[in-house]
Amino acid sequence: MKLKYLALTSLVVLYSLMVIGGYISAAGLGLTCPDWPLCPNGILPNDEYFIEWSHRLIAATTGVLVIATAVGSWITAGSHWRIRTTGTLAGIFVVTQIALGAVVIDTKLHALMVSIHFGIGILLFAMVLLTTLFAFRLKPKSIQTTV
Repeated sequence: MKLKYLALTSLVVLYSLMVIGGYISAAGLGLTCPDWPLCPNGILPNDEYFIEWSHRLIAATTGVLVIATAVGSWITAGSHWRIRTTGTLAGIFVVTQIALGAVVIDTKLHALMVSIHFGIGILLFAMVLLTTLFAFRLKPKSIQTTV
C-alpha cells in the first residue's frame, strides 16, 4: 500500500509547484532564467535566478514522482483500471507539461503557450488527485493460507 503515499506525495509536491508557478507568473518572473532547462551559472544559480530555478527543480521532482506513481499504479496488485487510467494520463500530462515549459520559455512567454501550459497543469492536477483518491480506496488482498 505504498502507492497511496507516493500518490499523495506527488499531489502535494504538484500543488506546491502550481503555487510557485502562479507566483512566478503574477510577479513577472517567467523569463528570469532565459535558458531551458538550466539557468545561467549552471545547476546552482545565484540569488537572481533562485525563484525560477526552484520552480524548475520542483517541476523535475514532480515529474519523477508522477511517473513513479504511474508505474506504481500498474505494478500494484489489485489496482483497478481507473487508477491505471488516471495514473497513465498523469504520466502523459507531466511529460507534456515539461515539454510545454520549455516551449513557454523558448517563445518568450507567448500568451497562448502559457495558457495551454496552465490548462494542461489543471488536467495533470485532476489526474493526480483522482489517482490519489483511487489509491486510498485500494484494499489489501486478504492473505489466504493453506494447511
